[in-house]
Amino acid sequence: MLPAELPALPIRDVLDTVTAALADRGVAVLSAPPGTGKTTLVPLALASAGLRVLVAEPRRLATRAAAARMAELCGDAVGETVGYAVRGDRRRSAATRVEVVTSGLLVRRLQSDPELPGVDVVLLDECHERHLDADLALALLLDARAGLRPDLRLLAASATVDTDRLARLLDDAPVIHATTRTFPVQTSYVAPVRRERVENTVARAVRTALAENTGDLLVFLPGAGEIRRVTALLGGLGDVDVLPLHGRLSTERQDHALRTGPRRRVVLATAVAESSLTVPGVRVVVDSGLARTSRTDHRRGLSGLVTGRVSAAVADQRAGRAGRQGPGRVYRCWPEHEHSTLPRHPEPEIRTADLTRLALELACWGTPDGAALRWWDAPPSGPLAAGRDVLTAIGALDASGTVTARGTRFAGLGLHPRLARALWDGAARLGADTAAEIVALLDEEPGGTSDLLDAWRLSRTAEGGSARLRRETSRLARLVADAVPPGLRSRGRATGPGTAAGRPTAGRPESDVSSPADRNPGGADRTRSGAGSSSGAAQAEAAALVVGLAFPERLARRRGAAGSTYLMAGGTAVDLPSGSALTGAAWLAVAVADRSPGQPHATVRLAARADVDLATAAAPALLAEADEVGWVDGEVRARRVRRLGAIVLTERDLTDPDPTAVRAAVLTGLRKEGLGLLRWEPAATALRDRLAFLHHALGEPWPAMSDEALSSTLDDWLGPALTRVRRRADLARVDAGQALRRIIPWEVAGRLDELAPERIEVPSGSKVRIDYRSERPVLPVKVQEAFGWSQTPRVAGGRVPVLLHLLSPAGRPAAVTDDLASFWSTGYPQVRSELRGRYPRHPWPEDPTTATPTRRLRPR
Repeated sequence: MLPAELPALPIRDVLDTVTAALADRGVAVLSAPPGTGKTTLVPLALASAGLRVLVAEPRRLATRAAAARMAELCGDAVGETVGYAVRGDRRRSAATRVEVVTSGLLVRRLQSDPELPGVDVVLLDECHERHLDADLALALLLDARAGLRPDLRLLAASATVDTDRLARLLDDAPVIHATTRTFPVQTSYVAPVRRERVENTVARAVRTALAENTGDLLVFLPGAGEIRRVTALLGGLGDVDVLPLHGRLSTERQDHALRTGPRRRVVLATAVAESSLTVPGVRVVVDSGLARTSRTDHRRGLSGLVTGRVSAAVADQRAGRAGRQGPGRVYRCWPEHEHSTLPRHPEPEIRTADLTRLALELACWGTPDGAALRWWDAPPSGPLAAGRDVLTAIGALDASGTVTARGTRFAGLGLHPRLARALWDGAARLGADTAAEIVALLDEEPGGTSDLLDAWRLSRTAEGGSARLRRETSRLARLVADAVPPGLRSRGRATGPGTAAGRPTAGRPESDVSSPADRNPGGADRTRSGAGSSSGAAQAEAAALVVGLAFPERLARRRGAAGSTYLMAGGTAVDLPSGSALTGAAWLAVAVADRSPGQPHATVRLAARADVDLATAAAPALLAEADEVGWVDGEVRARRVRRLGAIVLTERDLTDPDPTAVRAAVLTGLRKEGLGLLRWEPAATALRDRLAFLHHALGEPWPAMSDEALSSTLDDWLGPALTRVRRRADLARVDAGQALRRIIPWEVAGRLDELAPERIEVPSGSKVRIDYRSERPVLPVKVQEAFGWSQTPRVAGGRVPVLLHLLSPAGRPAAVTDDLASFWSTGYPQVRSELRGRYPRHPWPEDPTTATPTRRLRPR
């Protein structure tokens, strides 16, 4: 039953205001800092007003904890007045008035029935965390209110959020502020020493905090792996309990971490403890300053959780955990001067995450691009389009972008569409139980080992397993039981670790694949009792097949006969971490990989051993065979290549390649290595200079002669000369000048010598070559050969005067001019006075305009 009186928490002062705002406007924004009681008291107050309440939390742990606390206030068990639902676990009854669900599950309920029958008000808690599912749920709720449920009330609650912007999104909803008494929190900075890992810095800070303070410690770390390593570093603390708190733990261990005990506690938590949850007894916080966020590297085809720095808002919220019950202290594991460089707020997940799942949800809602919805931040078009491409490739969308029956099934599984595809198609090959077990494990992204097979085996032990993982495996197996072929189903889907993974036989459809039980009778029994090496190989094969179905572009082959670098089918190179159990594998099916800034390759975090047969069976869409003709190391290489994406499987030389392809390869080589590969005789170079001058002086139709321009038209002017070219030496025999004349348009080709003559006859009778290499054409001529020349010669149809370099008898420039008349009257007298004594055998008349030009010397 609902409590007669609620605890005296700060939120009580605004409960009536919240209820009235929802009754009047139907929407409201509640801003309340941690510790006010908004997560637990507001739903109970709304239920007391006769409303049926659905609360959406961003995390499973917070969902269960909030339901447990409200049930405790009601004085009954979870599932009666207050219930909850997370994926694979639900507790509610006909008497339930308040139900707490995850944001993802709220999306599924809206997809199933947008009217949300039996719900009067939806409370979206912790909106500031900006999780993708929460943003999508908000957009869908607004759409449902606008069209189907105008009476559905919506309350958006948060500790720290841009309330004005959120209120505008909610039709200018009223904003209600709740305040709470806060205690001062002293801040200390524990900077890492040179090259110290974050785990060592945190462990050092924890020991200092225990020595300098009283009360329990709450330590924020980015993930379960860091929690395990810090736990090991904190061994020998004496009468202090070190307790982990993260989403992969069993329910019992999570509840244990949330209860005070007889001894001091050090609770090592991920971001699940930032909000919603109250960890009692905490007076000290140690903050690593790091968190896992969802990131996608679209260029390399990598997506997943990436460790990065938290925002200033998150750091402040973490620090506030130390001041809930009294004065506290926070130890920040970064230099003080770096604090000002933190981003102000966390980046919305919708801007950074893989949007494949969002694309499927939008297609199911009927708006594939999301344009019909109102968003806090609209999904970026590029990543959303990339997500639709993935969905089309796995058959979840048709060519028009409409969701298929297969896509609808995938959406109902509550998994990422890639994992849903691996589960559905993997069940058809391996049986529902085996596929479900591997997919459930992949969904958890187990840490501690890069070998998926090791993680799978550990998950089946008491130490590595969890009730949640077993529940999820059972749930998934039930959901895909229909995908199992009759032959496999009749054997009870007996395909646990130890049976051979099913592979499609050449020429047979996937649905006709023989069951692993057919090929390995009794395999499951042998595995569960400790089978030998052959059983281990079958386990690795099953794991690799499921990973390959989920991430076909991450199937990878080792580069070279040895080493730890692999090329994935998507074209990205990855390295195995040092000491990995996968070292030496020729092929891998990579489930998780990430790339640290500044590193040339990504690093494999989780993978399974594979082989070429499995890779081709898992990713037939990536298989292609084609003739490849290219320019490689200075010659044409023609091969018939069979590829799996970017990975070359087989190749053989072609003896009679397509001439068109050969010519294209040679042209590519020229563009890559430059036109200097051709034979450029002086006449060819001079012709290119003349044509370049005419293009500059007259423009079209005279062609440009720059390297870029010639490279772009190579096929036009050089193509016919490449018939027998196969290598660099062949190109060196091609006369570039002869080929270059093909580029001159026929209508102007006859005027080349007229407009840009190769030589000009000077008054002495010599025919002197014009130099067109500069912007202005240059004519070098000795002074004595120009006597009597009164007008400067012009080219380009009289448009451009030639620049005369008047030379001394030794061939050195004595003057430069394009105005002969002016030179003879003003420049020549000075030249004559300087040079006639040095060259007495050459004529130096006082009046050069009437003197006889000559190229001869005077007789002695």
